Amino acid sequence: MADLHSHLLPGVDDGSRTPEQSVGVLGAMLSENVTDICLTPHLSVAELVPDRLAAWIERHDKAYNELMAVAPMRPRTYRGSEIMLDQPFPRDAVLTHRVSIAGSRYALIEFPPGFSAQSIRALIKVVVEQGFVPLLAHVERYSVATTDEVYLWRERGAAIQVDATTLAAGRGARTERARAVIRTGLADVIAADNHGDSRTLGPVSKYLHERDGIEQAEYLLRINPQAILKDQAIESVPPLRLARTGLRTWVDFLRRG
Repeated sequence: MADLHSHLLPGVDDGSRTPEQSVGVLGAMLSENVTDICLTPHLSVAELVPDRLAAWIERHDKAYNELMAVAPMRPRTYRGSEIMLDQPFPRDAVLTHRVSIAGSRYALIEFPPGFSAQSIRALIKVVVEQGFVPLLAHVERYSVATTDEVYLWRERGAAIQVDATTLAAGRGARTERARAVIRTGLADVIAADNHGDSRTLGPVSKYLHERDGIEQAEYLLRINPQAILKDQAIESVPPLRLARTGLRTWVDFLRRG
């Protein structure tokens, strides 16, 4: 499996603090058959201007070299960032392959949870116009992420990432949104968003397999993430019937009774 969203570059954001902590997490991931992982530290849109971005890259190159000095050969590690688009792009801001996923056309993008659907659509357009495919991180966090809205984001050129832990072990509105995206075949990849902790892809792989989602797991956890790392086109993922969560599940049960 390949995980495209992690905060394991040590000491640069709210994720792993030391190379040793990252190495421990990488070993745990490999034991669950995660063979490839992209390091995606936070990057604000305000830092995409030339001078600030150069300083950001220099600091992160240093952290990466320190990690590689002690990291095992596997999982294979790739570079990237998670770009927070919480405001319009500064006039002189430019996206670069130095901050995209493994230098590909795919850029991992997040928004503030309360952003409007219109704002998200507008910023997707800006990213696409710069020649990148915005891979929208953990879309279930956004209250506006109905299946109809996620469909529109995809139509405008975005790819969709669902959070592994929220999908497999969560409950409530975010989990219901994550499962709705999977049910309707709108997700492209699943990632763990590890912050130097125990989050990995093993539990969600098990979750999908137990629900007859073997084909979906193959696309979401291996085929599409690997395609992104190789800067190739991603494949459509078949819908998968999943139970709804919480009160809606109970209401549906009463109706069937």
